[in-house]
Order: sequence, then structure tokens, then C-alpha cells
Amino acid sequence: MAEFFGTDGIRGIPGQFPFQKDFMTRLAYAAAREIADGSRRRGLVVMGRDSRGSGVEIGRWLCDGFARAGVDVLDLGVTTTPAVSCLVTDRKALCGVVISASHNPPEFNGVKFFSESGVKLSEALEERVEKRLKRVKLPAARGRKSAYVLDEAAQETYARFVLSTVPQDVDFKGLRLALDCANGAAYRLAPQIFKRLGVEVKAIGCAPNGGNINTGCGALDTALMQKNAASGKMFAGVSLDGDADRAIFSDEKGKLMDGDDLMALSALELKNSGRLRRDRVVLTVMSNYGLRNYLEASGITVSEVPVGDKYVSRALDAEKLSVGGESSGHMIFREFSPTGDGILTAVQVLALALRSGRSMSWFRRQWERYPSLLRAVPVKEKVPLSEVCGFNAFVQGLEKKFKGKGRLLVRYSGTEPKLRILAEGADKKLVAAAVEQISQFYSKRMEGALCR
Repeated sequence: MAEFFGTDGIRGIPGQFPFQKDFMTRLAYAAAREIADGSRRRGLVVMGRDSRGSGVEIGRWLCDGFARAGVDVLDLGVTTTPAVSCLVTDRKALCGVVISASHNPPEFNGVKFFSESGVKLSEALEERVEKRLKRVKLPAARGRKSAYVLDEAAQETYARFVLSTVPQDVDFKGLRLALDCANGAAYRLAPQIFKRLGVEVKAIGCAPNGGNINTGCGALDTALMQKNAASGKMFAGVSLDGDADRAIFSDEKGKLMDGDDLMALSALELKNSGRLRRDRVVLTVMSNYGLRNYLEASGITVSEVPVGDKYVSRALDAEKLSVGGESSGHMIFREFSPTGDGILTAVQVLALALRSGRSMSWFRRQWERYPSLLRAVPVKEKVPLSEVCGFNAFVQGLEKKFKGKGRLLVRYSGTEPKLRILAEGADKKLVAAAVEQISQFYSKRMEGALCR
């Protein structure tokens, strides 16, 4: 099991381990060498970052490591995670690297790698990178041949790709959209793409200053986007997260539409147009039970995978399916891309809604959501839940009280030091009580002895 890599790369606070010069330099060197061992592609890394001020220095540290590995770097500057994925395949690069902590607060940052096919590295490859990292001895920088090119204009390749996915019979001209870019990676790209489609854009969160990413805006703080969507008589509102690999919507009335709502809309319309392969979609364990019921009633079956868009991507490829996603807003339209992409998601969802002739609120009303409560409990150490005395049995006992009309899901976050407790059920009071009891039980047990 990887020590440093979580479900979405490595996350932390710059200046604290592992976000320090020595580690980051060795990480880049080890990753380049390990990935190159299994590839015939030329030694080129495509690099991008979000708008965090710390990203510039982290980029320099990574470039030092790549140079020592004899690898060239194409730096896209501030850009989205999906743009890096796109340029990796377009330039036939060895791999891609994104410096971003996605939806996390400004004080965090992260590093994640993409393979030559534009998808996130497998766990096995991440583990091999870590093993090499621990034993690596950096060669001297002097004499190492490498090239570094900053080419922000290369992002146009990604913009053209997104525009090429719009169906010819869908006209965006005159559509009004509240677009929140989280003061993050998409602050230039996303408004430009929609304006080129003829959309009237009300831009929000498009003034990054290095320290305001995801602050009062973005996919985790959608209030301003919702207000603008409702008061401005918009067709919809869209909030991207810090690296723009996911999107959260609101309808024209300012009512929130999360990834489950977008999946319901997309699956139904793709099925109606004959584009939903095998009439099946991929969801993660976090998707609401009500969505599953709605899809099954509509003749659409579900494959369920763990949390993480990389697991969604793998299931889509394994089963040759069209679409999958997470309630958090990560969606993958596999017809076009192998990775989560907030801008592409927004374009495709809006295109499907426009073609249907229906409003966004119509789609939001089509399915009934189970009452749901998610709580994140801060933890100092991610002790396996099986080693927390009596914990699993306690959770199982609580779940029986739902009598088949609900569920409990407890897991550690892959990107933050938190225990996530999810409860869903027809009885709202039972849902709230279960979350509170699990939280208290866990906290008390962690203060005492563990079953080792």
C-alpha cells in the first residue's frame, strides 16, 4: 500500500514534509525514471498547476528532479488538471504532473501524476515510484541535458478539444450561465471556452491572487453561484473546483444540483439518444440510494466502485461504458475523455439539457433523494477500522435499524486526515442519530486501547 499517495496524489502543506525541496526533487526523479522504464515514449513531462502561490516553487523543485532524470518539461503554467491529461496524449509525453490540492483550502497543495494515456497512475505504479524514491540517490545536476519550456498557449489544444465535443445540432448562442471558477485553475480557460460557444457568461471566482482559491467560491462553496443563477435569470449555474476536474450545478431557480443530479440527467438523455452503452453507468459508493432507484426504474443498471474518479475511469474501460461519476461532481464522459473534467462535464450536461428542450429544474425534480448526512471527523492517525475495538460490529448493528431502507458507509478520506461517516435512509431522525452515535463511538475508542 502506498505511503505517500492517496486517492488523488500527494497532499500536504508546503514547507512541511513531504512538501519540501529534497522530497519533491527526489519524487520527480524517481517518478520519471520508474515511468520511463515501462514506456517507449520520449522523455517529456507535461506540467501544470492551479493558482496557489506555493505552486511556483514546488514546480521548480519538480523540474530539478526531472532535469536530473534527463527529462524535458513542457510547462502549461496555470491550467486545469484535465488540460494536462489532454496534452499528455496530444504531445505523446512520458507522463503528466499537476501541482494542485483541488478543492482543499489555499494553504494546502498537492502533486498528482498522469500516465502516457492521460489517466492517473495505478496503485501498483505509485508503490513502485515510492520504493524507488526511498532508495534513490540523486545524480548531480551538472551536465544533465534537459529542456524547460513555458508554453501557456499550448492550452489552446485543450480548448479546441472541448469545443469539438459539442453536438452539431446543439446551439449555445444566447444561453445565460453563472460560471464560478473557484479563483483557481480554470479562471481563464472556462470563460473563454463558453464565450466561444456564444454563451453569455456571468463570471465568478475569476480573480486569483495566489491565496484565495476555493475561498467563498468553488464547488464546495456554491452560495454565490446559486444566487447569481437565480437572480440573473440564467439557464443554469456551474461551480468548478480548484483544479477544474469536477463541476457542481444549480438550476435556473438557484437550487443545487450535485453529481448525482448530473448523472441522472446525463444517463437518461444519453439512453434516450441511444448513446448509453449497455444501458449501464458507473457510480461510487457515495452516490445516493435514491439515484440508484431512479436509474433502475428507468431501465439503467449500475456498477458501483470505491470513491475516486480513477476507479470510475477503470470501470468504464473494463465494461466499455459511456458515463460514470461521483456525487462530488467528478464525471467522466468516456466517449471523449478518460478522466474527470469539470469544463467538459458542464458542456456535455448543458448540451444534453438544451437538446431535450427541458429546464434544469425539470431534471432536478425527476428523482427522489434519500435523506442523507455526511460528517467528517478529524483524525490524527488512520487506524484500520477493523482494529478499533468493536467499531465494525457497532456500525453493523446500527445499520440493521434501517430495515433495508437505508445504509451506513464509514471510510477514511483518501486526501485529508478525516474519517467520513455517511448515513442515508427514509427516516431522517434515524439518519442523524446514526451519524452522531458513530462519531462518538469512534472518538471514545480512539482515546482508549485499540485491538491490535
